[in-house]
Amino acid sequence: MSRLPRAIVLVLDSVGAGELPDAAEYGDSGSNTLANTARAVHGLAMPNLGALGLGNVTRIEGVPPTATPDASWGRNAEASAGKDTTTGHWEMMGLQLSLAFPTYPNGFPPEVMERFSALTGLGWLGNYPASGTEIIQELGDEHVATGNPIIYTSGDSVFQIAAHEDVIPVDELYRICAIARERVCVGEHAVGRIIARPFIGPDADGVYRRTHRRRDFALEPSEPTVLDRLAEEGIASYGVGKIGEIFAWRGICESPHSENNMHGFDNLLERVVDDTDNGFVFANLVDFDMVWGHRNDVEGYARGLEEVDARMPELLDAMIEGDLFILTADHGCDPTTPSTDHSREYTPLISLVKGGDGGVDLGIRSSFSDIGETVLDFYGLAGRCGRGVSFLEQVRNA
Repeated sequence: MSRLPRAIVLVLDSVGAGELPDAAEYGDSGSNTLANTARAVHGLAMPNLGALGLGNVTRIEGVPPTATPDASWGRNAEASAGKDTTTGHWEMMGLQLSLAFPTYPNGFPPEVMERFSALTGLGWLGNYPASGTEIIQELGDEHVATGNPIIYTSGDSVFQIAAHEDVIPVDELYRICAIARERVCVGEHAVGRIIARPFIGPDADGVYRRTHRRRDFALEPSEPTVLDRLAEEGIASYGVGKIGEIFAWRGICESPHSENNMHGFDNLLERVVDDTDNGFVFANLVDFDMVWGHRNDVEGYARGLEEVDARMPELLDAMIEGDLFILTADHGCDPTTPSTDHSREYTPLISLVKGGDGGVDLGIRSSFSDIGETVLDFYGLAGRCGRGVSFLEQVRNA
């Protein structure tokens, strides 16, 4: 059975492409995740994305610009306030936020923590901004001894709950997170995400290690998104990775968990070649952010970029003629800066329609929402979300 062409959006989580004009207001002057990572490792080997025009997006050592790219290229500016995962993905799908989600640089206030304890029957440890890998080392022993979960946040709008899998079973941790989502972090304290952070250990080296059974509990989108508009027309949207969680499963029919980037890429390929229908495929590869960006692991970040690049021919080969492909990111997380938080950056834009020949400069897009509008346009639903400007015809006519 053959299928009709489909739209595919691949998000390289946190792979920013240069500071936005207001980056200084967020403490992110000088951030450029792609360029600074490449410079720090003395050049990246990314020939496949280079051929598609990645080197035209921003200066990337080892990935030179090309006068004849195989795809169209540009950069996306974020119209919404903030620099977090939820804000970035929501804006891609047409929902723009004028106010950023609340953040807690001094930890959560007493009323939040008291409500958490009253509703869960548990005490807590921590309650301050921290690196997830560091705070479980600091408080892991006390957590195991007391059974109290570790609560922490970051520069992003997150309420993170870490627990040893043998102390608080994962399903129970998820239940606690659901309580926090529905009854604790509400009203003025409605953070973008509650995140379950299970861990194990200590190992022979005395180290506690997080497992891949993380789960995000995001706010439900406050307005209809591109995913809702597609669903109204009977067009399925297939997530890969944490896409389903980011949208509180609204408009997403599946979103298989990714154990790592390469597992996520496998899931992406499996969905692209499926001939059940021509539904929209929306994939997120999170290791850039979760494993390398927040830990300032420059070498790991660089290897991850090269690993994805090496697999791009598989994806392009799996696509059929007429498929729309868009590669982008949701924010930055420059691993070369002292900060371990997200960075306020442009995001890269690479796009092609398979079967086309070459690409054009798409310029600086004024909103991530141009991506969602292009997806709607591809499915014959232009204007159904009312936000963003489609670049589909530019890509098709390149």
